[in-house]
Amino acid sequence: MSSNVTPHGGHLVDRFVTDSQASFPTSHIERVILDDIGESDLVQIATGAFSPLTGFMGEEDYRSVVLNMRLANGIIWPLPVTLPISREQAKRIAVGDAVLLVDRESIPRAWMEVTSIFQTDLQSDVYAIYLTQDTGHPGVRRTFERGPIFLGGPIHVFSTANPPHDFTQYIHTPKAARDFFQHRGWKTVVGFQTRNPIHRAHEYLQKCALEISDGLFIHPLVGPTKADDIPADLRMRAYEIVISHYYPINRVALGVFTAAMRYAGPREAILHALVRKNYGCTHFIVGRDHAGVGSYYGTYDAQKIFAKFSADEIGITPLFFDHAFYCKACGGMATEKTCPHDEHTRLFLSGTKVRAMLQAGVEPPVEFTRPETARILMEYYTRGNFSKAAEK
Repeated sequence: MSSNVTPHGGHLVDRFVTDSQASFPTSHIERVILDDIGESDLVQIATGAFSPLTGFMGEEDYRSVVLNMRLANGIIWPLPVTLPISREQAKRIAVGDAVLLVDRESIPRAWMEVTSIFQTDLQSDVYAIYLTQDTGHPGVRRTFERGPIFLGGPIHVFSTANPPHDFTQYIHTPKAARDFFQHRGWKTVVGFQTRNPIHRAHEYLQKCALEISDGLFIHPLVGPTKADDIPADLRMRAYEIVISHYYPINRVALGVFTAAMRYAGPREAILHALVRKNYGCTHFIVGRDHAGVGSYYGTYDAQKIFAKFSADEIGITPLFFDHAFYCKACGGMATEKTCPHDEHTRLFLSGTKVRAMLQAGVEPPVEFTRPETARILMEYYTRGNFSKAAEK
């Protein structure tokens, strides 16, 4: 093992197979088309990011996860990882069959041993997972769109299947991250999850964490997100520029997390922590409204959920931070824990306000984001890309 951090479940899963191992008749078996979430989940399972999962969940694991946030064997796992199929296709498949998993261009990506075919009541399930049934919630809406019928079973992913992203220059597998940390001699590594462009509050949390660790693993999510989120390539450009100017290069690693965003708030915070444990991190930053969307979750619900599990079960140390802001009286970044001044001295900018400024060609203040990041975002917004994306 290339890191002293034990992967979730005891070992790092690897579901890739060689061409010779994968050889089996494909012309007469059922083909199941993966959607964008299915494609990204396939890679997370194959590379071990979703260890201990070895395939898409069967009924027993699914129901246990929805109700108890644990797999059927008792191991913590907070969110379902499923393969939806249509009712018509489910009639043509039986337990014990092998099915070919293909992408949306019909390219074979893996084959799966079918060990479970089941239907569920999505109305009750989405409430248990997301704490709402409101289809205005992007995770709820996507879950309903994917449907209530699933195939479960272990997967065998072809070694020739390329990861579905354009960021191969960054660390993108748990093994690569573990090798990198070991090469650097890092014993303590703090992981940071984000789906948003870097701003000064992010930088503040990350540098606080660097004060108590050997290294920082900045790990933006670049898989499927909602239409109005900033595109991944812009976010990665912003991180590259800010890291090169304002971070100690020898103490920071930049990777990509190619999973889909579920927007599941507290449950997804647990998932993000477990994944970073699989990547070899010893600590994980959980900030304000982690993995949340809109006003569906309380400000610090994603931190409180960790109390449901023992430290040994989680196996990675969460670092809880309050909402960071710029205080004019303090003359720097602070939180409620460190700033004695009232709200009139504090600079709070909502995402809505920042987007309005960018669309109007107004650069956000340096107290909110570095000018280098602001310029990248302004270029994107002033081209009208945001308004077009929001309409999708």
